[in-house]
Amino acid sequence: MTSSDRQEAPGRILVVDDDPVTGRFLTNLLGAGGGFDVTHTLDPAIALQRASSEKWDLVLTDVEMPGMTGLELLQALRRVSPDLPVVVLTAHASLDYAVRALRDNADEFLQKSTPPDQLLASVSSLVAKGRAARLAARQAVLAIGAHPDDVEIGAAGALLAHRAMGHEVSILTLSRGARGGTESTRAGESEMAALALGATLYLEDLQDTTIKEGDPTIGVISGVVEAVRPTVIYTHSLHDVHQDHRNTHRAAMVAVRKVGRVYCFQSPSATVDFRPSRFVAIDDEVERKLMAIRAFASQVEVRAYLDADMIRSTARYWSRFGDGQYAEAFEVIREAATPAAPPAGPAPGVAAARPGGGPAVTLDGGAGPAGQPPEPARVPGARPEVPDAAP
Repeated sequence: MTSSDRQEAPGRILVVDDDPVTGRFLTNLLGAGGGFDVTHTLDPAIALQRASSEKWDLVLTDVEMPGMTGLELLQALRRVSPDLPVVVLTAHASLDYAVRALRDNADEFLQKSTPPDQLLASVSSLVAKGRAARLAARQAVLAIGAHPDDVEIGAAGALLAHRAMGHEVSILTLSRGARGGTESTRAGESEMAALALGATLYLEDLQDTTIKEGDPTIGVISGVVEAVRPTVIYTHSLHDVHQDHRNTHRAAMVAVRKVGRVYCFQSPSATVDFRPSRFVAIDDEVERKLMAIRAFASQVEVRAYLDADMIRSTARYWSRFGDGQYAEAFEVIREAATPAAPPAGPAPGVAAARPGGGPAVTLDGGAGPAGQPPEPARVPGARPEVPDAAP
């Protein structure tokens, strides 16, 4: 997969009104007049079901409907989709309706006699406001690796923790690992691993062992960054004997320079200069991580560093700097929340602790004072490789 056009689609509006005439009027007004993608349903129960399973920018509902009133629908919507903007529309305005709608957190309460231009303006404003709020809360994670299995070894647990928090997760693999096996086989394995992690895979075809630190590598990464719009980056450390890993790091630092949170993971070829200061607990994710790594069946039997005991023991070692039994370690390049990814507070099971007894750091971006990193000579899982060896 390569970069794609991410131009925002027209706002999707769900109109709920048991009167077909009113429904057609609102569909035409908001569709032709406002350029929105409008769907009308007569049944509030169906509206609730669709609002629970589909993405909408706004629900506009009548009050008096058989089976379920608009205010009852509003209450139900607030339970299943608290942030979805809702406009309550009625032909019979009353103070009681208005008070109840506001009490149930309607975003707007309007009469059906409201002039069309005013109704359209209110709806447009709410759609724009809702989209801006979702963008501010959005978290998108991009992990960048030189070869198939690089990201999975170094950061699969953290990616799974991000997924558990509802974050969007993508993996960019720059080559298809031809020096380590058949390209088609390794590409298929990469797809299976991404599926196990719930990640979107961007699989490129730069030449294995000759990945450059400049272009085309920078251009490839930049294209995916533009498509994904990440708020968090994971990639290789500079402290690595494999030239592809070092060059991927250098290229990524240029391509992701505007991303506020950038972390480097440990590869099997990392040197003793790999000095992490961020440790993500992966107790709940370690088995799924191993499942993703097992997807690389063509490599598991020939690469000792893919052995499950090696993966576990490395994660077990790093856990001494955090909570739980297993952890992944990361060097911190930048850890500043960007406007699109403000700190969201701690979440159970995904805290990362700094060595030296410092406060926990969460995947949402909150950070405490850094402690002292461990002695480099005690880094586990790092083994020298011949620079031109297959990954």
